[in-house]
Amino acid sequence: MVQVLEFGYRRDMSMNARPLMPSLGLVALLNGVAFADLAPPPPPQPVERPVPGASAALTAPVVKTGYKVVEVAEGLDHPWSLAFLPDGAILVTERAGRLRIIRDGKLVAEAVAGVPAVHTGSQAGLFDVVLHPDFAANSLLYLTYAHGTDGANALRVARARFDGSSLKDLRVIFEAKPLKDTNNHYGARMVFLPDGTFALTIGDGFEYRERAQDLSSHLGKIVRLKDDGSEPGDNPYLATAGTAKGLYSAGHRNQQGLALDPVTGVLYETEHGAKGGDELNVILPGKNYGWPLITHGRDYSGAQISPFNAKPGLEQPLVYWTPSIAPSGTAVYRGDKFPAWNGDIFVGALAKQHLRRVDLDEQGNAVGEQQLLTERGERIRDVRASPDGFLYVTTDDEAGKVLRIEPSP
Repeated sequence: MVQVLEFGYRRDMSMNARPLMPSLGLVALLNGVAFADLAPPPPPQPVERPVPGASAALTAPVVKTGYKVVEVAEGLDHPWSLAFLPDGAILVTERAGRLRIIRDGKLVAEAVAGVPAVHTGSQAGLFDVVLHPDFAANSLLYLTYAHGTDGANALRVARARFDGSSLKDLRVIFEAKPLKDTNNHYGARMVFLPDGTFALTIGDGFEYRERAQDLSSHLGKIVRLKDDGSEPGDNPYLATAGTAKGLYSAGHRNQQGLALDPVTGVLYETEHGAKGGDELNVILPGKNYGWPLITHGRDYSGAQISPFNAKPGLEQPLVYWTPSIAPSGTAVYRGDKFPAWNGDIFVGALAKQHLRRVDLDEQGNAVGEQQLLTERGERIRDVRASPDGFLYVTTDDEAGKVLRIEPSP
């Protein structure tokens, strides 16, 4: 059993800290038990920085040339995600619970009908919209959203058919377990993998971080499921008794970015640290990414979460950001409009209000970073590479926008 001493602060829905008495958080690895032994562990020995295998954020100069920004739509209530339809239209989710359409360059006034009831409040709401790989033939799309009440809610995935203006035959195919009483840290990003299964991020619920190491819980995990919500027969934890359905990786905090490189097949994920320690990870099946046993950040109060930033058997991020940029939507660019960006990763930054480019070499190492869109002073929630080679982003605001990034001399 691995134990970690935590002196934590609980935070309310307004994200204001309420100090607690120091408490012992016990986290077990591999056996799926979160709390067992209340005996205090021996004093831990902190790991010295820097940590081999992890790259702190490189110097990220501000870049204002080589691209231009076109405002595609405005007046959206915290637009969270984008999906590009075969006919050129764009679907946009609003966190308040609406699914909208941008058609012929204009935002359609009427919301898409048939969206399920969504629990809202703080970070809760309607999140991702993702098309089935065979959407052109079957018209299936997927929504991730919060469901329930303030006292008992969970992340859900629903599948439905889109007829151009409404959703039909909607069915809930997954719900994270257990229910939680916080409206924060849902994760909620989803991406289809080359074999037709999909990966889904599930956050730790904010006040339940120890559950990220509990294999009987979905909190703080990535799951992998078939397109109907059933579990594939080759998931890494199937042979481990008592594990939650679909587990693919463990030890995550709040993973609001997930992107597949269509050329290499590498799955990238971004997740929020607390005060620093944001991560860009390469996701592999059966791996443990360490939260909260290891972290490159501290709690919002400044208190120590763990004295360790590395441990044997726990994965290191490809890049970590301290201070925090608050990473959200993530995309791998493989278009023809920006040849110099081919194969690079783009990450929306909420707190630092820019679009972050992570320059990767041919071996997948991070060799540079840049900040784009800084002049706009807007929180970037999502970023997507469109089929025609442009980049699209959404801004996180009550009057949010959809922006297209095009090349310019």
